[in-house]
This record gives sequence, structure tokens and C-alpha cells, in this order.
Amino acid sequence: MSRSTSAKTVAVIRHVHFEDLGSFEPVFREAGFTVRYFDAGVDDFSDSHLSACELLAVLGAPIGAYEEDKYPFLLDEFKVLESRLAAGKTILGICLGAQLLARVLGSKVYPGPAKEIGWSPLTLTEAGLRGPIRHLESLPVLHWHGDTFDLPQRAERLASTPICQNQAFAMGPNVLAFQFHPEAVAAGFERWLIGHAAEVSGVHGLSVNALRADTQRYASALQPAAQSCLKDWLSQTDLAF
Repeated sequence: MSRSTSAKTVAVIRHVHFEDLGSFEPVFREAGFTVRYFDAGVDDFSDSHLSACELLAVLGAPIGAYEEDKYPFLLDEFKVLESRLAAGKTILGICLGAQLLARVLGSKVYPGPAKEIGWSPLTLTEAGLRGPIRHLESLPVLHWHGDTFDLPQRAERLASTPICQNQAFAMGPNVLAFQFHPEAVAAGFERWLIGHAAEVSGVHGLSVNALRADTQRYASALQPAAQSCLKDWLSQTDLAF
């Protein structure tokens, strides 16, 4: 994929400040994108830019995709996703972003059998092995979620774990969703441990020190693989250049 000189924007819906694009951000910038963050509960999600931009990325959060009664801004996110899906525009969903996509596509989102927090590898489907996510085969990736979702109709399942059957899915070339966190990097991970301290302390057997050590052990190998995954996906979308 070569550098583009055309002006493109990836609009990023961010729910908590430390869960950003991580290792994906330099890939977008190298590909010629301007990165513009929209912070949930702060910025105006009715901004037409969210519907009109070349690519929308929706990031994670420790809230449920079904909690719009508590977090009304989710209603605005639903509208943005519905508009983009109807227009066939490019969308990347990570963690809550994947769950919101699943819900807008008509699937149920609900608490999983257990919280899945920590580093472990994926089992890729045949579709996953054929596509961009193949770069993540056999690599431990970061999981941090308690909810799961049913696979949307017409979506292709790309990856699973024993706890969560739907770890990634695609809808044609322009929609890609990750339940896990391929964008995770070691730099700044301490913010995750601080920001999610209550959740970590509430899971039996989960250790801040172990999460920190595993991140130091595995994140350096994940980063180039995840970046290759994103580059490959961008090359097959309608934004390919």
C-alpha cells in the first residue's frame, strides 16, 4: 500500500480517553488519513462529518451496547452507524464498537458466560485465514470484555475463543469488527490498569501485575501483525488506492 496524497479522514468515536487507536493510528496516518477523535458524552455526534467521512472507527468502553437508557449518546451512535451501513460506507468497530455494529445489524448483545480479560490467542475460521486477520493467527491478543453478541445475518465469523464465539466478523469489504483489542500497545497500558481498576479487582484470579507482565511479553509481537492486518483490510475496501 503506497502513501496517498488525497485528503481522507478517519473519524474516531472514543468513549474513554486511554482507549484510542493505539498501533492503528500510525497506519492511518501513513495511508494519508487525517485522524479526528469525537469523544462520547462531550462532542456532537450529530456532526455530519461522522456520516460523511471516508472511514469511521468506533472504539471500546466499559459499558453495554444495550445501555442507552443510562448513556443516551449511544442513540446517536446507532444513527451514525445505521446511516453509514445504509450507504455502504467503511466502518471499523473495536470492542464496544463491534457490539454496537452487531446490534445495529439486528443481533442481540448480552453478558457473556464470563469476563474475558487478558492475553490469549484466537482460533481463526476459514474465512479468517483467507483474510486480513490471518496475520493474527497463533498470536496472543488482548481481550477485555464481559459482553458478547450473536453473529449478524450475512456476516462472516472470522475468529473465536473458548469463551466468546464471535471475536471478529466482516460484512463485505467495508465493515470489519473486532471484539478483542488488536490495537493494544504496551506504551500507555498502565492507563488501562488504572482506568479499569474496579473491574480488574472484581474478577476472581485476575491480577494487575500479571496483566502488566503479559502486556510487556506479548504486545511487541502483536503490534506489527495488527498493523499488517489493518493495511490489508484497507487495501480491500472501497478506499483502496
